[in-house]
Amino acid sequence: MKLEGRVTGPGSSEFDRSWQALEPSLDSRKLVIDLRGVIHMDSDARRLLAEIHRKTGAEFLADTPMTKYFAEEARREPEKE
Repeated sequence: MKLEGRVTGPGSSEFDRSWQALEPSLDSRKLVIDLRGVIHMDSDARRLLAEIHRKTGAEFLADTPMTKYFAEEARREPEKE
């Protein structure tokens, strides 16, 4: 899965729709999410990225400090309440 540009508002919703369509077909295949073209992600998109990582252990491709941050944030375990 490749994300590009600003993943906000409608882009965030499209990311969610694309994930919902892709998820049933993954089976045991490894998911790779390419963040290298992303210039911004809103909180909804970042939450979805973390959810996808929790469900699949997805690998992230990141090449800038910002995309590396998004990937690292998604890999973190949710805080215990």
